[in-house]
Amino acid sequence: MNLLLIKRNNRREEIILQTIDDQLHYSILASGSTGNVTYLETPEHKILIDAGLSGKKIQGLMEKIGRSLTDVDALFVTHEHTDHIKGVGVLARKYGMNVYANHGTWDAMSSKIGKVPVEQQHILEPGKTLSMGDMDVESFAVSHDAAEPQFYQVHHDGKTFCDLTDTGYVSDRVEQTIKDADAYLIECNHDMEMLRMGPYAWPLKQRILGDEGHLSNEDGANTMMSVIGNQTKQIFLGHRSQENNMRSLAHLTVTTMMEQHDFGVDHDFHLHDTEPDAPTKLYTL
Repeated sequence: MNLLLIKRNNRREEIILQTIDDQLHYSILASGSTGNVTYLETPEHKILIDAGLSGKKIQGLMEKIGRSLTDVDALFVTHEHTDHIKGVGVLARKYGMNVYANHGTWDAMSSKIGKVPVEQQHILEPGKTLSMGDMDVESFAVSHDAAEPQFYQVHHDGKTFCDLTDTGYVSDRVEQTIKDADAYLIECNHDMEMLRMGPYAWPLKQRILGDEGHLSNEDGANTMMSVIGNQTKQIFLGHRSQENNMRSLAHLTVTTMMEQHDFGVDHDFHLHDTEPDAPTKLYTL
């Protein structure tokens, strides 16, 4: 958006054309089995999706992208597992953020995050959309071994960012909900063979592989091939297991599968890796 400003003084009149950035910006601050945080901003709002690291670590990650937690006004929680809520209580109390989650998640996480002022506790149920000025946050239910897991799409000015990790499978309903977003954070948690041959106990392996577990590299690729469209420009591979996956393997698996089905990887859209302890740059939609 361009704003015309007129500066007057005794001698002359200056016309200044000032550009105001009205786009959606985002960074995956951390993504992995040890902690998850995503940051998004519009001109009117700055939000986090999950806070799965300590408040100090999240502030440090924010500083790396030139942002501060003091400006964040809302925090959206996906589910009550520690790698998604570790910093929720601290951030709510220290920075006065409004915290949004559904009833099931609030009930499950309340004893884990400490006291959050009642006026900062908000309910956003699955399948609902919260409109906040120039930003709409849409929730959708997923299949995971948590009380009431849900993830989010953020909409602004015709652009959409979709956050989807921590699900054992992606239903037809979810696929229809998230079709043709401009950018995705998609789970590529494990390589099937590394998980099967790895050190985890069999019950844990079964949990990860089950319908309420996590998406494999292959699952993530198949999901993306089902939902991306002409608007899709950026795909981030997230929630990678440190024990059962490797960054290069996840990237290669998704790239190979998509190219085999004639998807224009790094031509029509770009694939990006994420890290559990380092943010991506601040991207723009």
